[in-house]
Amino acid sequence: MKKTRSPRKFNDIVDEVYSIYGMKGAQEEHHALKVWHNVVGETIARITKVEKFVKGILYVRVLNPSWRNELSFRKKNIVGRLNETIGKVMVKDIVFK
Repeated sequence: MKKTRSPRKFNDIVDEVYSIYGMKGAQEEHHALKVWHNVVGETIARITKVEKFVKGILYVRVLNPSWRNELSFRKKNIVGRLNETIGKVMVKDIVFK
């Protein structure tokens, strides 16, 4: 009888899949999405949702206009910390919606 592996969550294997299929750019973009929570912290992560990352622009949905305004003031700092965490300049801008 053939031994099977136990199922794994997609998020746990996505980097492996990107490597197998030679999708380094997509892998880097996925990494940028994954580090959002660590970079902005628990409070901001709770009131935001990263929607997509396209051509260097990160699109983030914010739960209310007050926070959207606050995050707009912090945008430059957040972009810098994201790129520092990623290890290279990938995020050029953030659009808060």
